[in-house]
Amino acid sequence: MAASFSARAPSLCQAVILWYYLRYTRPVKTAVSIPDPVFKAADKLARRLRVSRSSLYAEAVLRYVQLHDERAITAKLNEVLASEASSLDPVLQSIQSRSIPPESWK
Repeated sequence: MAASFSARAPSLCQAVILWYYLRYTRPVKTAVSIPDPVFKAADKLARRLRVSRSSLYAEAVLRYVQLHDERAITAKLNEVLASEASSLDPVLQSIQSRSIPPESWK
């Protein structure tokens, strides 16, 4: 099953967290099977970016995990907000209406 993730650039905060994570945490070695075309493309990208393949794979997996975390957060927010009333309190609506000056439609 093929999966993809957004290739958008990380925010400065995400970049700093990733740098810190890659610099100061003990890496865990693992073996994974990757199709040849994906491996070759990743190897080419790592050389172009002047980063190790390990760093490239770590960043890719981190972004993929973050993408799924964002979806989980959105799903949970949608679940919570679905049970809440979305109408504006009548008192606040009245105050808001009075705060907008009348307009002339000519």
